[in-house]
Amino acid sequence: MPTAADLRSYALSHTLFARTDLQTAISRLGFVQADPIRAPARAQDLILMQRVRGYRAGDLERHYPALDVEEDYFPNYGFMSRPVWSLLHPRSPRTPRIELDAPGLMERVLAHVQQAGELHPRSAGEVFGRTRVENNWGGSSNAATRALEALHYAGSLRIVRRESGVKVFGPAQPSAQTLSQQERLRAVVMVLARLYAPASEAGLRLLVGLSHYGLPGLLADLRRELTAAVNDGELLRVQVDGVPYLLPADEMPEADLPAGVRLVAPFDPLVWDRRRFEHLHGWAYRFEAYTPPAKRVLGYYALPLFWQGRAVGWANLSVKGGDLLADIGWQPGVRQTAALRRALDAELSRYRTFLGLDP
Repeated sequence: MPTAADLRSYALSHTLFARTDLQTAISRLGFVQADPIRAPARAQDLILMQRVRGYRAGDLERHYPALDVEEDYFPNYGFMSRPVWSLLHPRSPRTPRIELDAPGLMERVLAHVQQAGELHPRSAGEVFGRTRVENNWGGSSNAATRALEALHYAGSLRIVRRESGVKVFGPAQPSAQTLSQQERLRAVVMVLARLYAPASEAGLRLLVGLSHYGLPGLLADLRRELTAAVNDGELLRVQVDGVPYLLPADEMPEADLPAGVRLVAPFDPLVWDRRRFEHLHGWAYRFEAYTPPAKRVLGYYALPLFWQGRAVGWANLSVKGGDLLADIGWQPGVRQTAALRRALDAELSRYRTFLGLDP
């Protein structure tokens, strides 16, 4: 029976694998969650810099057009390998307001993009007019822009590149997957189980719940496939200190822990499952960017700090005057040895290079 120490080692060695090239890293992860906050860089860049040799902030956006990668929702918004993307489509667009307020617009936008090859949202307004529809945040957006987003969600369009951070849409290649619906949903469950392994059972069920794509009845089907994967032995259930975990049965935990200090993003697969983090490391990590400043404990965008197999603190990093500023917090009882300080300095130096702050 594994111990908490075993699961900590498994999570670190499985998730922080040896650095490789950008395409291989994304293919191995399957999915990289995105977030627009830059503190000191966007989440997708922070996640990839831990796994890609020589990675610099913005490399994903710069190299995206040449990569076999898609932007999409799974289980949150992010970047994924094309095989994973193929498991998610086809799916129905989320378009009730567009269909009500601008009937026929979806079809006209799709036909235009297929003929033109790509479309910037700014040009969409010029081509299709300024009709506005309700958006997901209670406000209103240009109907043509909402149509682009809905067609992207459905898999009819893809993001071909970005201009100053703005998505440019183009026709999507048809999904090549030939799996049955049941096989497809089982594969979705297993992608999540591998990415976040070893996942607490509650955490994996939450991720499955976030991945139902808004289709009626699909959430129940995904949950049934998760249960079936356990019953069939594809996922192993183990209890550690009374907490149930699910592990892919065909993966052998690796033994080598990543060297040095690692400062990882709040949405990194290593820390996404807050239940697992608190159980395995003995303290609660919270993302506090949207917490009122007076109520923050760790800071606006605290990056968990790992050293010798454990999360021993956190860092809030910022850039001021061309230099990297680091506000470090430590868990009680952590001995700040010379070796730890040297390893932290090395990690901060790597962050400076990643951010382009080297002289």
